[in-house]
Amino acid sequence: MMNGRGKSDSPIVPRKPPNKAKGPAAEAVEGRGLAKGKKLGQNAPRTQGRAGAPSEHERLRQAARRDRKQRFTALLHHVYDVERLRRAYLGTKRDAAAGVDGTTWRAYGERLEENLQDLSQRLKRGAYRAKPVRRAFIPKADGRQRPLGVPTLEDKIVQRAVVEVLNCIYETDFLGFSYGFRPRRSPHYALDALAVGIRSKKVNWVLDADLRSFFDTLDHAWLVKFIEHRIGDRRVVRLIQKWLKAGVLEDGRRIEQELGTVQGGSISPLLANVYLHYVFDLWVQQWRRKQARGDVVVVRFADDFVLGFQYRHEAKRFLAELRERLARFGLALHPDKTRLIEFGRHAARARARRGQGKPETFNFLGFTHICGTTRLGEHFTVIRQTMRQRRQAKLREVKAELRKRRHQPIPEQGAYVSALVRGHVQYYGVPNNGPAIGAFRRSVGRLWRRALGLRSQKGRMTWDRMERLLARWLPPARICHPTPFGRLKQLGVIT
Repeated sequence: MMNGRGKSDSPIVPRKPPNKAKGPAAEAVEGRGLAKGKKLGQNAPRTQGRAGAPSEHERLRQAARRDRKQRFTALLHHVYDVERLRRAYLGTKRDAAAGVDGTTWRAYGERLEENLQDLSQRLKRGAYRAKPVRRAFIPKADGRQRPLGVPTLEDKIVQRAVVEVLNCIYETDFLGFSYGFRPRRSPHYALDALAVGIRSKKVNWVLDADLRSFFDTLDHAWLVKFIEHRIGDRRVVRLIQKWLKAGVLEDGRRIEQELGTVQGGSISPLLANVYLHYVFDLWVQQWRRKQARGDVVVVRFADDFVLGFQYRHEAKRFLAELRERLARFGLALHPDKTRLIEFGRHAARARARRGQGKPETFNFLGFTHICGTTRLGEHFTVIRQTMRQRRQAKLREVKAELRKRRHQPIPEQGAYVSALVRGHVQYYGVPNNGPAIGAFRRSVGRLWRRALGLRSQKGRMTWDRMERLLARWLPPARICHPTPFGRLKQLGVIT
């Protein structure tokens, strides 16, 4: 158990529903119900005129919610259910890269029922074997490469089935300020919760933190211990251990790993959330309940998290204790991405009195957060703008891609730039970010014109013709997200 200073090495097990915290917790603006039109699961009616019987998903949720300490000892039969495996297969991307066995989605589907029956029987009798993942790399905004793993199709199917079952249990445990890779939660809910939390609470200092190489340093032994708090079915635990020990195939050589979980598999985000739930979330919740005297706001998205504090001395004490806490579980904060800055409604005035200039900004989920005021200058607000590094990296990628496509027919190029701009606007189109998304759209237009000019030796594309192409193919740069308070009111989180 944890003492008053929160320094116990043992993982914390919640004694009551964690999303109903009292005191200065920010869950009041971070939690949310089911999305409109979503259901917990289809409940089949037993007889005409009588209430429907709870679905197996809902029965698992109810059992997990009733007893926060219950260990589920019979779960594998939910995983090897052929119908669930079929849904998992249909849920995988059809054009995704194949794993080490070379099996594609379409090839597996040619004998789908036979393959699923065989997979179900192997799972049932313990004959299923996880295969190594194929290593792939994708470029990051800072120029480095992010390693990803490409599991085999069958591993993807089984992982999706396991995640579907385990989510029924863990979604009742996870706290309201955890947003990353969870059902019916998106980055914009985390962004809005953070903005509302900073505006509605007495936040004067912000701790912007990032875990160093989290997915590469996650300790397998601790992870299994955390999983066994809720999962008593050894067969399901062994499945997870098989994926952890399967290793990576790189340059034809199999590399076994004692630490980390390979990014790219369906199970990795859930395992990461379970690990951080016990290492970080529960500890933070108890810290702010027992030790904080001022307001504390917490928002976590995977291994990236932001905390707002009322008092600087509490923020510094929290940071020191957080480093100790993480070290006990093999984790560490990234030294270049962890900062404590003065930020909030009083930051600009306080820094002006000291002659220090404007408050510093911080980045979170692709946006730079800035201390600002409402349009009339009457009230404090958090302004979110597209991160400059992200925008520049994306434009470099677009420039290279358009050069490759310059000899394609105009409709094919138009379809590409249309989808590109639409996706950018749909993510970055938040209030007060109109100039940034408009500038991105214009930059894409200029890059497209330059690429089209390389199609011939004349190297000319008149602006009259280009304007017609842009009007035809590029979606308008418009704000498509409500205000943070407006979204949370739509969700019924705040009134």
